[in-house]
Amino acid sequence: MINNNLKKVTIIDYHLGNLFSVKQACDTVGINAIISSKAEDIENADALILPGVGAFIEAMDNLADLNLIETIKKAAAEKKPIFGICLGLQLLFTKSEEFGTGEGLDLVPGTIRKFPADLDDRKVKVPQIAWNSIYEFEKKWSDTPLMDVVNNEFMYFVHSYYVDPSNDMDILTKTNYDGIEYCSAISKDNIFATQFHPEKSTLKGLSIYKNWATLNNLI
Repeated sequence: MINNNLKKVTIIDYHLGNLFSVKQACDTVGINAIISSKAEDIENADALILPGVGAFIEAMDNLADLNLIETIKKAAAEKKPIFGICLGLQLLFTKSEEFGTGEGLDLVPGTIRKFPADLDDRKVKVPQIAWNSIYEFEKKWSDTPLMDVVNNEFMYFVHSYYVDPSNDMDILTKTNYDGIEYCSAISKDNIFATQFHPEKSTLKGLSIYKNWATLNNLI
């Protein structure tokens, strides 16, 4: 049961990915969330969730067509909590190498890169569709949404590209896929984002939603 007196969270709908699993996760932990592609619902929200699965350039084009890019940037500047998931994480960065170079929201400095098809004379299976472990880099997970997740916990991943932050201090977790070590979660000011899908990662994944909401006084 959702308490409608709780602070409002908008799950941004830009027509890529299954948002209902994200909404269900929010409902399960008591987050008062709506799915919307309207700028006014983003402006009136206390916090935002930016999920998604698909192509970076198509996603940015959709956000532009919906006139949401500046709205999201304004929300970030106002220090509203933002939770990015999978493609949503990638959109927060400066640019992507997908199909040339595409510009992102530039809220976190860095570049989106593709997993190599070959590494050390062997083939790498791309995309990664698998349970894989996340582990600490330099930041500790206490006082973050990962506070109830143990080091080397397995989470669910589906992606062909990964984030390469310009500043190592923004990296919260790393993951190794077939010998390729990459950033799998970031934390920067009011922004928290994961490459993996917490809503598909069992009870530990749901704890990430709950802790994000609790730390930001949303529940």
